[in-house]
Amino acid sequence: MVIILKKDAQAESIRRLEESLKVKGISANHIEGANQNIIGLVGDTSGIDVENLLAQDCVENVRRVQEPFKKSNRKFHPDDTVIPVRNTVIGNGSLQVIAGPCSVESEEQIITTAIACKEAGATMLRGGAFKPRTSPYSFQGLGGEGIKLLVKAREETGLPIVTEIMNGADLDLFADVDVIQVGARNMQNFELLKALGKCDKPILLKRGLANTMEELLMSAEYIMAGGNMKVILCERGIRTFETMTRNTLDISAVPLLKEKSHLPICVDPSHATGIVSLIEPLSLASVVAGADALEIEVHNDPKSALSDGGQQLTPAKFAEVMAKIKDIAAYLGRHLGK
Repeated sequence: MVIILKKDAQAESIRRLEESLKVKGISANHIEGANQNIIGLVGDTSGIDVENLLAQDCVENVRRVQEPFKKSNRKFHPDDTVIPVRNTVIGNGSLQVIAGPCSVESEEQIITTAIACKEAGATMLRGGAFKPRTSPYSFQGLGGEGIKLLVKAREETGLPIVTEIMNGADLDLFADVDVIQVGARNMQNFELLKALGKCDKPILLKRGLANTMEELLMSAEYIMAGGNMKVILCERGIRTFETMTRNTLDISAVPLLKEKSHLPICVDPSHATGIVSLIEPLSLASVVAGADALEIEVHNDPKSALSDGGQQLTPAKFAEVMAKIKDIAAYLGRHLGK
């Protein structure tokens, strides 16, 4: 349930209303928007008398919310959430491009790739330190050492770093990470989500392989319920009956999630199909659809990559793709970075 407050509502009247709700076991979240102030109610509101609420002198209107997600719901938070990330922001209408290798493999590899990505226009650096792999015999990442190499690459380029966490017990290793990524396989690892809800870092939450958009928003709710409101949703393709691509990119998720939620939306075209030639058109389509960010895999030598070499762009190709991304963004009145 959402209570829309009058523009001239008095603070004392609002306080009395919130106290009366608290007595009934209802949590009241006061949200100040650019054009409207609201109170979002969380709890069992079935016994709330709407007519009684409308009779309060500070209340303009009352709306019932049917969706189970509350904190991530745009009805509770009409304005877009803007998330600071070091020297830039996500969600303010600008376009962020997060680029880098699937896995951090060596100091030379990550720094060389990071420099090339920045020169092409990338605004953040991605790289896997811990790698969830289908086969237990595949390269699993460098772990904590990989994070240290990402930090060195940030020192070299100034790019904020994004890397994936797999275990809440490793959270201390991510102290120097700018954005913590939750991979598709961990989207419903609720204990991990609860742990991330207690930290003060932006969380890039990827949609699961076979999860609905509502389930994605409910996973975001786990993080936000813990107190961390810095959540970035990520569409990375879902598993369908199609076999020509690794996954099927659900481009409709971008505008639909924008309607349903106030959280920023990122698209990962690399994992969506696993095919290098499709990264450019899907990136452009994602920008047109309204994505706040793109996450693109780039490797200085994809043929020798230790993981997912077939879906990673060379620096030269990435520069070509970035040129077109900039053109599309400019045409739409958007700009890269802050």
